[in-house]
Amino acid sequence: MKTDTIFYRLFQSFPSIFFELIQVPVTQADNYRFDSVEVKQLAFRIDGVFLPKNNNLDSPIYFCELQFQKDDQFYERFFAEIFLYLSKTELNNDWQGVIIYPNRQIETQQTQRYQEVLNSPRITRIYLDELANLNQTSIGLATIKLITLPSAETIENTRQLIQRVKGEFNPDQKPQELLQLIETILVYKLPRLSRQKVEAMFSLDELKQTQYFQDVREEAKLEGIQEGELRAKITSVPSLLALGLTVEQVAEALKLDIEQVRLIQNNNEQGADQ
Repeated sequence: MKTDTIFYRLFQSFPSIFFELIQVPVTQADNYRFDSVEVKQLAFRIDGVFLPKNNNLDSPIYFCELQFQKDDQFYERFFAEIFLYLSKTELNNDWQGVIIYPNRQIETQQTQRYQEVLNSPRITRIYLDELANLNQTSIGLATIKLITLPSAETIENTRQLIQRVKGEFNPDQKPQELLQLIETILVYKLPRLSRQKVEAMFSLDELKQTQYFQDVREEAKLEGIQEGELRAKITSVPSLLALGLTVEQVAEALKLDIEQVRLIQNNNEQGADQ
């Protein structure tokens, strides 16, 4: 999974995190819906837009862009998207632009034509490696920080974050959904992390909600495998492969289809694609 996809999932499910990130009162999240918008007749789509609910004219439209690769034409495209949308939409709201970079080195230096607007209050540029300068007492900002941490610090911080979600979130705050996103971040950053270590961080009920388990369960349903038996087989596959058995041998030993074993193997080794 690409980093921008993780961010968009976070903002879709927990819009308050976006407003924390730009240091706007999180209560504003109640006034917005996160969406992608299309400029009609131009087949032009903007993926990250916070649109005011009920067409509240006092609330600006937020255009959010995740930029993780060097692109000298980025600002040309970014502002073109915004102004094309504004020229076509029926909304009369003011607007704000938010650009999220992993660090300052990724940002293009080709800014001369846009310097005035970039330095104006309309644009907020966020550099994720500088998040330590922000107040990170909230679970939302701690989740974003998890994406930016060095791999060596990821596991321990993930453990701490999981415990915070379990202890501080009430059911109305969708703790299960956030735990799934944390699991996705973990596997994205550490694709070779063993499933045993992942399972040690999440309870069985939480693990059963992850995309990994869901994918394998759907495959297993075709073979009539019970869920308890399935979990035991999932846990066994990486260990048997580590012992040197081939995919075919593991499938035969566990009475699984070869494609099921390959699915488990791919999720174990290439979790970043989940």
